[in-house]
This record gives sequence, structure tokens and C-alpha cells, in this order.
Amino acid sequence: MKSDNNHFPVSATINKLRNSLPRLWERLTTGSTNRQVFRAATTIVILTSLAKLAAVAKELLVARRFGTGATIESFLVALLIPMLAINIVSNSLSIALIPTYINVRERDGKDAAQRLLSGITVWSLLLLAGMTILMLASAHLYLPWIASGFNDRKLALAFQLLLIISPLVILSGIANIWGAVLNAGEHFALVALAPIITPSVTVIVLFIYRYSIFALPIGMVLGAAIEMVLLGIALRMKGISLRPRWHGLNADLRLVGQQFGPRVGASAMRSGSVVVDRSLAATSTPGSVAALNYGNRIVVTLLALIGVAVGTAITPYYSKMVANHDWPGVSHTLKRYLLLLFLTSIPLVAVLFFFSVPIVQVVFERGSFRAKDTQLVAQIQALYALQIPFYLGNVLVSRLLSSLLASQITMWAAAVNVGLNVLLDVVFIKMMGVPGIALATSCASVFTFCFLTYHAVKILMTRSRAGRLDPATAG
Repeated sequence: MKSDNNHFPVSATINKLRNSLPRLWERLTTGSTNRQVFRAATTIVILTSLAKLAAVAKELLVARRFGTGATIESFLVALLIPMLAINIVSNSLSIALIPTYINVRERDGKDAAQRLLSGITVWSLLLLAGMTILMLASAHLYLPWIASGFNDRKLALAFQLLLIISPLVILSGIANIWGAVLNAGEHFALVALAPIITPSVTVIVLFIYRYSIFALPIGMVLGAAIEMVLLGIALRMKGISLRPRWHGLNADLRLVGQQFGPRVGASAMRSGSVVVDRSLAATSTPGSVAALNYGNRIVVTLLALIGVAVGTAITPYYSKMVANHDWPGVSHTLKRYLLLLFLTSIPLVAVLFFFSVPIVQVVFERGSFRAKDTQLVAQIQALYALQIPFYLGNVLVSRLLSSLLASQITMWAAAVNVGLNVLLDVVFIKMMGVPGIALATSCASVFTFCFLTYHAVKILMTRSRAGRLDPATAG
């Protein structure tokens, strides 16, 4: 009896916590726009983390199987242009689409939004298919330029891998657009979890094909196809048609196009920086391209996890506030989340900078990845980590500019970023070798953040003043 009495308060406390935690979560995540954004971002972070665990497992297996050898370098070079095409077209189009799609849906109803989606799908298929054909037809021209330090055997392998990877452009492109429409309806969970499929499928194929480098592109294409089908099923369950149909070039499509052009320019220039970085690395000592990739892997994973969560969660709410001319609300949300991102990311930067060597040892040093590789990769990782607060700030501010239909500013910022990055690449690589490329990227990110923030604040102040003078024309 005494034992039972002692355990009763413990059980009562556990039950009380179990009942109170859901109520506390509900209070923290409902009501104001900031709380709704927090709820959406938290959901995306948790589910995306599960997807990233699968990606990390894949990277560990790839590092163990291929190290920094010639085959993995050929694969990384072959993957550059397909990923460039995906980022330029589908990612830009999905970001440009969301503000107009939400506005049309709220203003004219679901049928009008469906017509807009059908037209955008036609655009996307034509662009993605055209880019795939161009990518393959011109491969003999750009592959030797990208990998100028490769011999004929490595270049031939890169082209073979490119042929297998090429369907990824269309599959991932359509999946991104369908995922953006689900996010616009504030259905974040499935879109956040879906990326777990591709690395999981790739790992399975790697176990089947063992040490064949061709397992990587095969797994990626199969995974992307499954992701696309899953997101398509989710849209159909929401009553949204997947059929591409052309309803003419109306004002809404033109508006998306007006935002799409600058987003394409910005994405092309940002992605071009990656191509330049790896091209410069390819002219350095053997293994430099792979070392640059491994050194950026953890940082990129963190940026993708947090950046995608914040950017995806906040865009629909930005768009609604802008449509309602709620400029104080937009300013409050921007300030609140910039402060939150900097406070949470600075300690993360410190950990990655000062403990880079043991982190790389734990994560990568096994199999073909040796101790001498760790020192170079750790130095690259520490310098890449410096960009984290500013990169996340850039995501937050650039999504606001897209909602304000001011995407041309992001294009100007991208132009400045690329020019500065290339200049600093040349300077730092002479001083530090390949790690100088990472430092150049971080420095360019700081300047870009200042540039974007200045223009975003300027637009908000202008529209806020216009709203006070004439609310009917503030937008």
C-alpha cells in the first residue's frame, strides 16, 4: 500500500502533463498570424527532419562506398545542370505562383484558381521538357568547361550519369509545383515529409547495386517519380485537377509571368554561383570537388531544413496580409522572425565553427573517407557555417518581396551576390585554397542580406504611408 501511495502522485503528475501539453500547444499556435506561422514552421521542421535523416543516411553510405574518388566527382558534376534546371524553372515558378494563386482563389473562387494552375502546368511542362532536351544536346559543350580538370574517362562517365539523371528535371519540377499548391492551401505536412522517399529509394538501390555509381541516379529518378505520384494523389483528394489545360493568357497568368522572370534570373545567378564554385574546385588538386561537397553537406542540410520550413510556412501568411494591406502586421512578422532566426542560429554557427573537426570525423570518416580528408572538409565546413544567419534572413526577406510582387529586387540582389562571390572566390582561393570558396560564399550572403532588407523595409514604409493617406489604393 505504501508503494502504491508513493506512485500515485507520480502517475497523477504524468497524466496532468499529458493532458495539459496539447492545450499549451494549442494556445501557442492558434490565434495571431505569428502563432500560425510558428505552428506551420514547427510542423515542417519536424517532418522535414525525418526526411533529412534519410538523406543523411544516404550521404553516409555514399561517403563510405565512394569516398572522394573519381566516380563520385563525375556524379556530382553530372548532377549540377539537372539541379540547376530544377531550381531555375520549377522552384522559381512555384514561388512566383503562390501569391497570385492565393489572391485569385480568395477573390474569384476555386474554379479560377484551377484555371490558373492548369495554365501554369502547361507552361512548366514545356519549359522543363525544353530544358531537358537542351541540357542533353549541349552536354558535350558544357561538361568539359565545368570539369576542366577531368580526364576523358571521367568526362565520359559524367555524360553517362547525366543521361540517367535527366528525367529528374521533369519529375521534380512537377512535384515542386504540386507541393506549392498544397502549401498554398496550408497543407504543409505531406509536402514536408515527401522528400523522405528519394533518399530512401536511393539507399535501397545502393544496397542492390553495391559499389556501382549508377545506383545513385537510378535511385534518385525512381524516388522523384514516387514523390510526384504521391503529391498528385493528395491534390486529387483535395478536389484539384492535375490535367494541364490552356485557358488563354489572362491577367493572372501574366502577373505570374511578371514575377517568374525575375525569380528565374535570381535563381539562375544563384545556381550559377554553385557551378562556378565547383568549376574552380575542379581546377584545384584531385578530390577538391568532393571535399567542397562534403564540407557543405551539413550546412546545406541545416539551411534546407530551417530555410524551407520558414519560407514555406510564412509565404501564404505574407500573401494574405499583403492582399489585405495589413502593413503593420507584415512589419511585425518580419521583425519577430528575423530576431528569432538570428538568436537561434548564432549558437549553431558557433558549434559548427569551433567543433568542425570532430563533427566531420563522426559523420564522414569511415571506409574510403580518410583522416587527411577530414582536415580539409572540416575547414570548408567551418567557413560555410558563417553564412547561416544571413542565408535564413535572406529566405525570410525574399519571400516577403515575392508576396509584395517585387521579385525584381531579388534578381538585383542575386546579381550582386554572384558578382561578389566570383570576385571573392578568385581572391580567397589564392590565399586559402579550396576553403576560400566557402568563405567567399558566406561573405556574399552577408552583403545580400543587407541589400534585401534595405529594399524590403523601404517598400513597407512607402506602402504603409500610402495606406494611411488613401487605404483604397494602398496596395
